[in-house]
Amino acid sequence: MRDEDLDQELQDLELEGTMSTGLLDRNESVLVVIDVQERYIPHLYEGARVVEATRRLIEGAKLVGVPVLVTEQYPEGLGHTTPALREILPAATKPIAKRTMSCVGEPDFVEALRATERAQVVIAGIEAQACVNQTVHDLLSADCETHIVIDAMSSRFRRDYDVAVERQIRAGAIPTTVEAVLLEWVRTADAPEFQKIRALIRDPLPA
Repeated sequence: MRDEDLDQELQDLELEGTMSTGLLDRNESVLVVIDVQERYIPHLYEGARVVEATRRLIEGAKLVGVPVLVTEQYPEGLGHTTPALREILPAATKPIAKRTMSCVGEPDFVEALRATERAQVVIAGIEAQACVNQTVHDLLSADCETHIVIDAMSSRFRRDYDVAVERQIRAGAIPTTVEAVLLEWVRTADAPEFQKIRALIRDPLPA
C-alpha cells in the first residue's frame, strides 16, 4: 500500500486542537508506542533502555490522562508487545496489528488516532529507521505535530538509529526525552501528579 491508498489515509488524518509552541500539553497529547515486541528486544541497541523509557512514558500518560495507542508489526510472526509494557497498558488499550511499516498505512490506526482528537503525537518505539521513521514522515506529511522521544527509540544497529533520528528532526519532528515529556505534561510542582512523575524520572535509564 502506498500512493493512492496512503494519500487517502493522510487526507483522512485530520487532528484538531490547539497547536503548541513546541511544549507538550497533556490535553493535546497522545502517546503512540510502535512495535515494542518481545522478539525484537534482545536484538536492539540498548533494548533495556527502550523498554524502561517506554514504561515510564506509559505510566506517566496514565497519571495525567494522556491516551495511549500501541501497534504491533506482524504479531503472528514477531510476537506481541513485551510483557513489561503489555501488563501496564491502560485497561481499554488494545494493540493495533499492522503489516505496513508506517502506522499511517493501517486504517485502524488512523481511525484510532483521529478519534483521540489530540493535536500532538508523541512517538516511542522501534525500529527507528523502519516503522518509526516511516510513521513519523507520514504524520509530518499530514501536518501532525510530532514529538520523537529519542531515548525511547532504537534500532538493531546504532548507525541506523542515529541516522533515523537526524532524518526525522530534519523533516520537522520535535526531538525530546522521556523526562522532558513527563515534566511538560505536569508543568508545575503543584500538579497533583508531580511527585509520582518525579519518582518515574529519579533514576537514570539503563544502557
